Amino acid sequence: MSIFDRMFGPGMAGDKSVIRFLLLLSGVPILTVAGFWLVNARADASPSIAPDAVIAALAKRLPKTEVSSIDCKKLPGVCEVAAGSTLFYTDPAARYLIIGRVYDMETRTDLTATRLLELNPDVLVNGAARQGGGSGPSAANGQPDGQRARPAVARNVPLSQLPSKGAIPWGPTSGPKVTVFSDFRCSYCSQLSATLQQIGARVEERPISVLGSRQLSEAVYCSKSPVSALHAAYAGETPQSPKCDTSGLDANEAFARKHGFNGTPVIVRADGAVLEGFRPAPILTAWLKGGPAA
Repeated sequence: MSIFDRMFGPGMAGDKSVIRFLLLLSGVPILTVAGFWLVNARADASPSIAPDAVIAALAKRLPKTEVSSIDCKKLPGVCEVAAGSTLFYTDPAARYLIIGRVYDMETRTDLTATRLLELNPDVLVNGAARQGGGSGPSAANGQPDGQRARPAVARNVPLSQLPSKGAIPWGPTSGPKVTVFSDFRCSYCSQLSATLQQIGARVEERPISVLGSRQLSEAVYCSKSPVSALHAAYAGETPQSPKCDTSGLDANEAFARKHGFNGTPVIVRADGAVLEGFRPAPILTAWLKGGPAA
């Protein structure tokens, strides 16, 4: 799954669709945010931004996008733009199109998710583990894809439906068992890997590509020593590996799509309970013993 799959939804990664999208957004530099876009929401937003001027600029750059609402006071120096059920952000000159999630680090609130729920009250939004991306209106129709509400991530999944292929087991066999859906370019996945090592978990790691990392996943999976390659990949290295059967990785991604895993890491307990996102060792340890998610 490429970065365009992640940002624009399945089916949008083909060359023709990407080219159409880029042509429709001709002259618009795009700033994409792979993980959360972190802001301090207590900073004072600039009162000098004129929403009408931003809308006029957007109309020139994105003539086929109908802006439903715009808020230039919520975030410092940035305007939040709603186009129907799609949400994106732009600078006061509407030069940059920002597609990502805004997270208030002081209140620990996903501001994008909160706004999406306001726009789409009947649809739950995936949690913080989904690092950006949405399946918004087709770019072929000239509308930026941005963030859209999606069905909620499953709270419990049948691990028995996963084939043995696609898994990279590591850690002591006596440790608490956990399945992790991860992306080797995901910084939180790297932190999680270190934490699971710390608590001595028995991990069944199942790579999925949400950050355009399919080739890296294949290199790790096909390595003669997948576990060593896995930890090397988290350290920023790309292993040199022969080709092999990667249908197990296809199965991982199909399972992830089916159950709404649109970001990483996603942690699944032995009983199928799902936990999205990184957690520190004490919380993970308690959860793996059957405690509630925190």
